Parts: sequence; structure tokens; C-alpha cells
Amino acid sequence: MTIIAFVGSVFSPWYAWSGRQRPEDHCALNIAFYGPGCDRWAMTERPKGQVWRDAESLSIGPSSVRWDGDDLVIRFDEITAPVPPMPMIPQGLRGVVRVKPRAINTIAFPLDAQGKHVWRPIAPRARIEVTLDDPALSWTGEGYLDTNAGTEPLEDAFEVWDWSRAHVKDDSAVLYDLKRKDGSALSLALRFDRHGVPETFAPPPHVPLPPTLWRMPRHTRADEGHRATLQRTWEDTPFYSRSTLSTHLLGEPCQAVHESLSLGRLRSPFVRAMLPFRMPRSLR
Repeated sequence: MTIIAFVGSVFSPWYAWSGRQRPEDHCALNIAFYGPGCDRWAMTERPKGQVWRDAESLSIGPSSVRWDGDDLVIRFDEITAPVPPMPMIPQGLRGVVRVKPRAINTIAFPLDAQGKHVWRPIAPRARIEVTLDDPALSWTGEGYLDTNAGTEPLEDAFEVWDWSRAHVKDDSAVLYDLKRKDGSALSLALRFDRHGVPETFAPPPHVPLPPTLWRMPRHTRADEGHRATLQRTWEDTPFYSRSTLSTHLLGEPCQAVHESLSLGRLRSPFVRAMLPFRMPRSLR
């Protein structure tokens, strides 16, 4: 399960077509649920009249994200979009997710030379408690929480990026590989201890991954002499993919969540025209 709260949705065609003048008028809570026979996707964009926020909380339509002490509580009541291979008939997606960070990281990392794009892994490792009403499921497990912020569109600064995160014993590893639009690149390899303190390490060698069904290239990194194996691709779109890998990092075998993003493809008018089907906009 992946949940992303957007204020000024970076992937929104409506926001792009508006000239990106009012981010608060283009907000969405994206929920991607991959369950046993009941995959669901919701990403309804809502105007500023349905958005409220302060330092501790964010409400977007019928859903909300708020801090409860050190826990982040996400409540949602959304209608799914018909996104193949998920069900083509809209369904409800309702429930509560509580994210309980094992530690809080306070350090943010600039992704470009000007500091216009910043990433902060708030909780590199967290316990999650999920209670869904629709579909009726519940579980607990391990999770991750981060935030990205920027003062310009992603596609104005970057061409491609590959990101992954993995849990290794008591620590967490995060890899970030970026190719910027100006031709420069950034490779981050971070290890977070059980207190959430980051430490850089030498980026491991590149290892290949198979392209997506849309023929989008993707790669990752793994320890010398090891490879990464694709376990399942959860999202496969013309410009973005999300997958699970079996890999080897910091001397240990581990499972990783991996994402690839092609901003060059996102700039395509053809791709922009496809996005309203994945992220409809509320008119109320």
C-alpha cells in the first residue's frame, strides 16, 4: 500500500494546464492498494474549497492526514478510478492507517544545486497499522515516510530518477539516482540507524533491471558481485513504475521498494492527455 498527499500535484494535468499558479487548488490524496484479488487506486484531485491545512494536519475532501503526537494518522474515504488492471467499476476505498515512526530524521537533502527541490526521509523505518472498511482488511507491518517539496515543476529540473529503500536488520538504506535536465547527476546512498541518524556510504555498482511494459528503462544498485531481481511491478505507466525487488545492500540480502520516473516522458502532450483517467478532478 502506498499513500501520497499532494499539494500542487506534480503529476496533475489540471495543475499543468492551469499554469501552476495556485497549488492549493490542485490537491489529492493518492492511495494505491495492492491486495489479494482487490487492487484499488484512488487519486481524485480537489479544489481549494475542499482543502484545509495547518502545521499539524491536512484535509483533502473526505480524507485527512494529521499528526497525533509522534504518530501520523491517515483517514480516507475515496472512490477508485478505473485503472487497468484494477477494477473498471468505481469502488469505495475507506480506512485508517497509523504510521508509528521508530525514529524521526530531521535532516533534509537538496536534490539540485539551487535547492529548489528538497527531499526529507522523515521516518526511514516505521511500524504501520492498517484498518480498512472497504475492502474489509487489516494488518500491521513495516513502513516508510518521507516528503518532497519544490518551487518549480519536477520536469523543469530533472530528466530521470531511480529511487529505492530497503530495511536491513535494525537499519534502513535509501538509494537516490538523479539525472538533471542540465546534464549533471546526483547519486545518494544513505544508511539510517535505528535512531534515524543518516550516514552516507559509497553508492554500490549499478545493476540492470528489465524495462517496463511501456519500455521505460530502469536500474538500481546492489552490492558488488550481487544482482537485483524484480519480484513484482505494482505500477507500470508510460512515465512511472513502482516495483518490489529482491536485492543485496550493506552486506545483507533484503527486499526493496523501487521507483523509476521519466520526466522527459511526463512532458509529452500524449502522456498528459492520458492522466485525467487516473486522476479525475472534483468539480465541487
